[in-house]
Amino acid sequence: MKHRTFFWFFLPTALAMLIFIAAPIVSVVLQSLFVPHEAVLVETENCGPFGCTTSVVIDQEATEDLRAEQPLGRFAGLEIYLDRGHLATAEVANAWTSSSSIGEFMSAIGDLPFYRAMSFTLTYTFVVTPLLIALGFVIALAVNSLSQRIKGLMIFFSLLPMIVNPLVGSLILFWMIDSRGVIGELIQYLAGDPSLSLKASTPLMWIAVIVYGVWHSAPFAFVVFYAGLQTVPQDTLESARIDGATRWQQTRYVVIPHLMPLVTFVALIQLMDNFRVFEPIVGFNASAHATSLSWIIYNDLGGETNQLSAAATTSVLTIIGVAILLSPVLVRTWRDYRGKA
Repeated sequence: MKHRTFFWFFLPTALAMLIFIAAPIVSVVLQSLFVPHEAVLVETENCGPFGCTTSVVIDQEATEDLRAEQPLGRFAGLEIYLDRGHLATAEVANAWTSSSSIGEFMSAIGDLPFYRAMSFTLTYTFVVTPLLIALGFVIALAVNSLSQRIKGLMIFFSLLPMIVNPLVGSLILFWMIDSRGVIGELIQYLAGDPSLSLKASTPLMWIAVIVYGVWHSAPFAFVVFYAGLQTVPQDTLESARIDGATRWQQTRYVVIPHLMPLVTFVALIQLMDNFRVFEPIVGFNASAHATSLSWIIYNDLGGETNQLSAAATTSVLTIIGVAILLSPVLVRTWRDYRGKA
C-alpha cells in the first residue's frame, strides 16, 4: 500500500485512538500529579456584650479565586504515589528495617491497602488466566468431536456464562454459596460443619471469586479455540493417524502448535481483563476479604468525598502494571514475527 493511501486509511483509527485512549491517559497522569486546593481559612473576631470570640471560617471568595487560578489544583508531584494509600515507601522501609524475617515483612506490607489489593490482583490474574485457557481448549476439543446434531446445542450452552452480565453472574453465585444456598449447604454437608461459611473465610472467598472468574471467561477462550480448530490442516492430522499417532499425540504435536498464535491472543486479552478484576468483588461483596486495584479506584471515587487524585494515581499504577504484565508476551510475539520475517 502506498504511503499516502495508508495515511488516509489509518487516519480515522489514529484520531480515535488519540481521542479515546491517549487523551484520557494524559488527563489521568496530570490529575495524579495535582491535589485539590485546601480551603482558604481566615480568623474572624465576633464581639458582643459578653466579650469577643475568635472563630475560623472559610473565605469562599478567596478559595474560588485560588481554584480558578489553578484549576488542576496544587502540584504535588509524586507525593500521592508515595503516600500510605499507594506505594507507601516510608511504611515499606520501616517494615523492612523492623522485620526479623521475610514472612514478617510480607505480613507487614500485606496490611497496606495497595499491596493487599496487588496481592489479590496478581493471584487472580495468574491463576484464572491459565485455567480458563486450559478449560476453554478442553471444551473446544470436546465440542469439536461431537456429532453435528448436538454440536450447535452444546455451543449454545458453552456460551451461556459469557452471555450473562458479570455483575449479575457474580450475584447469582454469591447467593448460591450463601449458607442457605445450594452450594453453601452442600459444602456444609460435605464438611460436616453446619456453621461453615464461605463468606467468613478469606481463602474460601478467594477461591470462590477465582472459580467464578474461570467460569465466566472460559467461553471466550472456547470460541476462539473452536474457530481455530476448524482451520487445522486435515492432511496433517490424517498423516499423523497413518503414522500411528494417538489422539493425545495428534493434539500435542499438531493441534496445539497450530493454535499457539490464538493462545497468545487469548492470553493477552485475558491478562488485561483479569488484572482489572472488579465485578466479582462487588457482586460477592468480598471487599472485606479481597480488593483489587480497580476496586480501590471505585472506592476512591465513591463516598462523601471524591478523591480524584488518589483514584488517578491508582489508575496510572494499574496502566503501568498492565504494561509490565503484557511485555513478556508482546516481546515473544515480536520475536516470532521477526523470526518468520
